[in-house]
Amino acid sequence: MEAFTVRDLRERTGELIKGAEQGHLAIITKHGNPVFVAVPFDECVVREGIHVALAVHLFAERLIGLAQAARLARISASEMMDMLAMRNIPLAAYDKDELADELAQFN
Repeated sequence: MEAFTVRDLRERTGELIKGAEQGHLAIITKHGNPVFVAVPFDECVVREGIHVALAVHLFAERLIGLAQAARLARISASEMMDMLAMRNIPLAAYDKDELADELAQFN
């Protein structure tokens, strides 16, 4: 998630819009304090509402965990897992080394 200042809104609006079109969240700050979050307007917002859309985006960017996403979306963890599965968002994201370490424990 990228941070933009209020001044950036005037000077980098195109960049903010391009990021939103690519599905990226952005946080807007004023004097270093968060003011609002820019959430891409997509099918998720239309179908499930802003709470679910924000939770899905934050989880996909690995900024919050499953339990936090479920609370934010106001649904159960199992419903959140279903939402993520419908969008092909993996529950766990291991990098190559982490996966090798996990697999080595089974040998």
